[in-house]
Amino acid sequence: MPSCGPRSKGGPAAVQVKRLTVVVTRRLPALVEARMSELFDVRLSETDAQMSREELIAAMQSADILVPTITDQIDAAMMAAAGDRLRLIANYGAGVDHLDVATARQRGILVSNTPGVLTEDTADMAMALMLAVLRRMTEGMAKMQEGVWEGWAPDALLGTRISGKSLGILGMGRIGQALARRARAFGMEVHYHNRRRLHAGLEEPLGATYHDRIDALVTQSDVISVNCPHTPSTFHLLNARRLKLMKPTAVIVNTSRGEVIDENALTRMLRAGELAGAGLDVYERGRGVNPRLRELPNVVLLPHMGSATHEARREMGEKVLINMQTFADGHRPPDLVVPSML
Repeated sequence: MPSCGPRSKGGPAAVQVKRLTVVVTRRLPALVEARMSELFDVRLSETDAQMSREELIAAMQSADILVPTITDQIDAAMMAAAGDRLRLIANYGAGVDHLDVATARQRGILVSNTPGVLTEDTADMAMALMLAVLRRMTEGMAKMQEGVWEGWAPDALLGTRISGKSLGILGMGRIGQALARRARAFGMEVHYHNRRRLHAGLEEPLGATYHDRIDALVTQSDVISVNCPHTPSTFHLLNARRLKLMKPTAVIVNTSRGEVIDENALTRMLRAGELAGAGLDVYERGRGVNPRLRELPNVVLLPHMGSATHEARREMGEKVLINMQTFADGHRPPDLVVPSML
């Protein structure tokens, strides 16, 4: 496994007490890597290149703790090939749909994640995408960058006012609630669907209206924001049938997981003018963005930037460290993921 090993670190204390071996699959913030190296026998990624399937298996075979990211797809067969040494997968990220959590638990491997620290940044990005699409910001930027702006005109680049519009939030967890607070400040009406209705103490301050049926939510919303995780039950939750229920003037925003939307159906409807626009930070096939989406002026595409702030990346690392150290001390990691949560 050439991408790990050369940067193994450890001070004189390492010979006194046997420390757990940790393999990190991608480069993390320098402060996080330094602290991790003080506490554990760490093998850090040298190049930040994504590991191959074979390299990931080798990493799991040689580690007590693996620290993967969303780019590391680890399935049941890989878990089986890992052997008996691996005891904790301390995921650097909140989402765990790239990991077979159920198989990990069956094999006695704990899985932790980093919830909470991405909330505000991801909600900011959802709001930014909403504004960018409704107010046609990228189209305006393109005119300026291409040097073709001919000056102000009464009917030039007319967008849509956000105040007074109905926002439908699909998934009212931490991020959905943070987005609801922002939307209310912009004068939007907030509606939502969730597996379980929020308690009145949470729902009332948000001024949010609950819909027990997704169909009802998408039918009446001017903007739909996807904020639910990707699980088997949410795959293509917004399928072709549900997308067709949306108003032709509606916009869809996704900062969660691309698999929640049928991307081909979405693309067809956008190209046909059956939806007004989309702001996407995630895609159904990861980096394989549908090329037809790139051609549309009413679509804003970002490269998975929802949590991309210095603060979030550092706090994610701090969460990983807490989970690892708690586990090393013989206790349950505070951010333990169990199948019932998915």
